[in-house]
Amino acid sequence: MSDDNSAKSYSYEQAGVSIAAGNALVKAIAPLARSTARPGADAELGGFGGFFDPRAAGYKDPLLVAANDGVGTKVKLAIDHDRHDQIGIDLVAMCVNDLIVQGAEPLFFLDYFATGKLENGVAERVVASIADGCRMSGCALIGGETAEMPGMYAAGDYDLAGFCVGAVERGEQLTGDKVAAGDVLLGLASSGVHSNGYSLVRRLAADKGWKLDRPALFDADVLLIDALMAPTRIYVKSLLPFIRAGRIHALAHITGGGLLENVPRVLPKGLHARIDADAWPQPRLMAFLQAQGQIEPAEMARTFNCGIGMVLAVAPGEAAALTAELEAAGETVFTIGTIEAGDKGCTVYGSDEAWSARAPWEAVHIG
Repeated sequence: MSDDNSAKSYSYEQAGVSIAAGNALVKAIAPLARSTARPGADAELGGFGGFFDPRAAGYKDPLLVAANDGVGTKVKLAIDHDRHDQIGIDLVAMCVNDLIVQGAEPLFFLDYFATGKLENGVAERVVASIADGCRMSGCALIGGETAEMPGMYAAGDYDLAGFCVGAVERGEQLTGDKVAAGDVLLGLASSGVHSNGYSLVRRLAADKGWKLDRPALFDADVLLIDALMAPTRIYVKSLLPFIRAGRIHALAHITGGGLLENVPRVLPKGLHARIDADAWPQPRLMAFLQAQGQIEPAEMARTFNCGIGMVLAVAPGEAAALTAELEAAGETVFTIGTIEAGDKGCTVYGSDEAWSARAPWEAVHIG
């Protein structure tokens, strides 16, 4: 005698995957993708892949540069506090800022959104913010993947990944080979924590019992959660003209590893970056994080951006003019250090007043 289950008819819906919800999402985000169209991409969704025409984008002999990234555990803060309307800007920023440091203009972007169950328009809000980031950086959202995977994620949880391709004319790419002893380091201000260090931020929030929905101790006009969720600054449009003009020797995007570990990534052998922490004011959010965690200055230099989201190496004679022109383009610029002969690496140093130190200090990374 057969059991009751032998005659049961199965469907994908019963297994927890809604084809209708997926189709509704594609329909909802199609106009968002169209809003990011640019020369080379018509941004129509629905095929098995997205086309891009580099020649239509104005390139003659381009090198393609690819980057992919996520937003780390910042996505968990977004989920826990219903902050889905800007997290996609972070996703785009982490990818496009990695392209611009190589001299490449971001051309097209694809996203991956994975969740246990599509619900409440959350995916649409996230994709809308991805489209915002694409418009801000001038790249087209030409496709993506929305994966509904029951049993893989806790209720309400999702994860994000971004993939971006850019181009640079052959011979114009930034490889660090132009950097020389005597070059000046300019720092462009960050907009906040950007998208790394959030596992430490979340640990502090839990251990210290932060009330994230209350005004921040360091700024009564901003909720602490909104200060922490400020989207990563996108530096593409302000930097691209100066890269194309050959006026920047190298760029470093300050992500995981902080100033200490990211600046050496763009230096040739035999050159060492020296960064003076007294050269710019420590943002109040960074001072708050440091105080709450009793974090040593050297640890700050390798964990957070400490107020600097992008570092430029430029010829000494260009520094003043570039500072003025970047400020006119909307950036906040500080002269933060120099390049010297020495072992490839970086030293961040400060006085006893820099970053809440008790004595003069320095942090060194070689390699």
